[in-house]
Amino acid sequence: MDWKENLDERIKEILVFDAPMSNYTTYKTGGAAQVLALPETEEQILYLKNFAKTQRLDFRIIGFGSNILVSDLGLKGIICCLKNYSGLTLNGNELTAKAGTALDEAARFSSENGLGGIECLSGIPGSCGGAVFMNAGAFGQETFDCLKSFKALTPRNEIKEISKNEVQYGYRKVKNIEGCIILSVTWALADKNPNELKQIRSSILERRSQKQPLEYPSAGSVFKRPQNDYASRLIDSCGLRGLTVGGAQVSRKHAGFIINYEKASASDIYNLIRKVQKEVYARTGVKLETEQILWGEFPPQEDERSISLS
Repeated sequence: MDWKENLDERIKEILVFDAPMSNYTTYKTGGAAQVLALPETEEQILYLKNFAKTQRLDFRIIGFGSNILVSDLGLKGIICCLKNYSGLTLNGNELTAKAGTALDEAARFSSENGLGGIECLSGIPGSCGGAVFMNAGAFGQETFDCLKSFKALTPRNEIKEISKNEVQYGYRKVKNIEGCIILSVTWALADKNPNELKQIRSSILERRSQKQPLEYPSAGSVFKRPQNDYASRLIDSCGLRGLTVGGAQVSRKHAGFIINYEKASASDIYNLIRKVQKEVYARTGVKLETEQILWGEFPPQEDERSISLS
C-alpha cells in the first residue's frame, strides 16, 4: 500500500502531492516534492513529523525557501512548509512571532510600534523560524541580538521554550539545535522613536533595492563572509561578475548573488556555485563556504565548456 493512503483524512486538505519546489523556493527552480504539507497548527506539525518517522520517510522543514537549492531530481518524503503557520503577538516590549511569519513583517511591525532591535533585518526574504535556525542578520544586526527565547519541537517530540543563553550562536550558525523544529521566537525589544525606526527601515529597503538584484529569483548571499573580507569582493576581484552556467548567472549588480537569470535549472546554479568556489580558491587561496543549503541529489559538475562570461 502506498504510504500516502495512510495519511489522516483530516490532514489531506493541507497537502500538495508532487509539488513543484519552484513554487516554494526563492530560486524558483528545482524538482517536485512527493508531498508538501502546509500546516497551520502545532498539532498538525507534530502529526506530520510522527507520521514520517513511523513510515520511515524523509521529513524536512521549509519556511519561504529563501536559503535553499532543491535538486532537479526532486525530494522524497514530506516537505513541511510553515508559511501558513504565522502570526505576531505583542506583550509589552516582547514580540513573539510564529515560525512561518515573514522576518520582514516582524521588522515592519516592530518599527511601526516603536520597538527597536530587529529593524535592520528589514528586507531579508526568509521566515522568523529560519532566521533563528541560522542567526540571520544584515547591516550589523543579527536575529540573536535581542532574542529572548524560542520555542522548538525537539527530536524527542518535546515542545520546549529555549532561552538565548542555553545555546551557542555566532555568525550564521546556532549550535545544538540540529533536529529541532523552530515553532516561534520571542524578542525583547527596546523603546525607540517609531519615526526614526521607520526611517532606518526605509533606508535599508532602499539600499537593498539599489545594490541587490531583487528583480531576479535568487536565494540571497550565496557564501558566508570570509574572515576580514567579503565574498562579493573576492568574486569580483577574480573577474567572475556576470559568469554564467546555463540560465544561472553571478549577478552583475552584486557579485555575492547568483540569480536565476533565464530559466535556470538547479544543476545550473549548483555548477556555478562550484565554479566560483574553484576559481576564487585557485586565485586567492580563500575557500568560500556556502551559506545556502542543498537539498536532494546533484549530478557531477558539468563540463566547463558550458561555462561562459556573458
